[in-house]
Amino acid sequence: MAATRADFRELERRNRRATVLLVLVFLALFSALGFGLDFVLGTVRLKDGQLVGFPLLTVSALVVGSFQSLISYFGGATLVLASAHARPLLPDSPQHQVVTDVVREMALASRMPVPRLYIIDDPAPNAFATGRDPWHSVICVTQGLVDQMDREELQGVIGHEMAHIRDYDIRTMMMIAVLVGGVAMLTDFLMRWSFFGGLGGRDDGEESQGESGMLLTTAVFILAMLAPLFSGLIAMAVSRQREYLADASAVEFTRNPRALLRALEQIAQSQSPLAHASRGIAHLFIVNPLTGARDDDEGFLDNLFSTHPPLSRRIQRLRRMLGEAA
Repeated sequence: MAATRADFRELERRNRRATVLLVLVFLALFSALGFGLDFVLGTVRLKDGQLVGFPLLTVSALVVGSFQSLISYFGGATLVLASAHARPLLPDSPQHQVVTDVVREMALASRMPVPRLYIIDDPAPNAFATGRDPWHSVICVTQGLVDQMDREELQGVIGHEMAHIRDYDIRTMMMIAVLVGGVAMLTDFLMRWSFFGGLGGRDDGEESQGESGMLLTTAVFILAMLAPLFSGLIAMAVSRQREYLADASAVEFTRNPRALLRALEQIAQSQSPLAHASRGIAHLFIVNPLTGARDDDEGFLDNLFSTHPPLSRRIQRLRRMLGEAA
């Protein structure tokens, strides 16, 4: 058991390092797009072979992104719950009372405040956590999860979501969602300005028509076209890494490695997508809630464009850490 715990600790450290790196790359992409906007509008330009000017729009873009992040920080949970058609979960039935009790148990095990509880009236088994910190957190489950899981399996799922809350994944994923929207907005503005205003229209001694200027112009266009794709891929990669980390932490909280394993195996058998799930909140759920989420493909492109790692791979990791054959 000590070796298993050590394996989980190493997995946590690896996933944290990878997540930090991905977030830094995402912010670098955002800054590069802002610089491209500066070049388009002329606040930064080439003159005598050197870049001159102050990157005002780069700074402004980061300020606007920060403002959007604040809006998401304080109101994101409410927007997510409304989008998912969730309602408060009350202990008005034996099943709902069990969920309430399990959440309290996992909050105690993780040494965190008890989150608010919401439920989605949908037969697909799923769950997610949201909020800005452990003191303003929410766990939302579907009626399908409540109906299909026994108490131990519920502990595994709730432990997974408590891990997202403990590690502040809920905040990170809301911030990344806002940044993806910011990148799309800046890209659209850059392309529209380039189309109507044109690049390289200045001839007051600048090298906008020279070889260096043309190369930079081409780079700006390429960045503008690829930035939304790159930002989306980075957001998906961050989400995939955090799912592995939360799986590991769920075992730590429940002290029962088979609880989450059994829950994931049961969810893997479900073919029902969530009725009110959108791509904007899909990365929050324990498994992808969209149509085709149970297509457990292992190819490079299948994983690249998914917000979640394949369920079979997550199950295999759990089995290996238990010393079982995958």
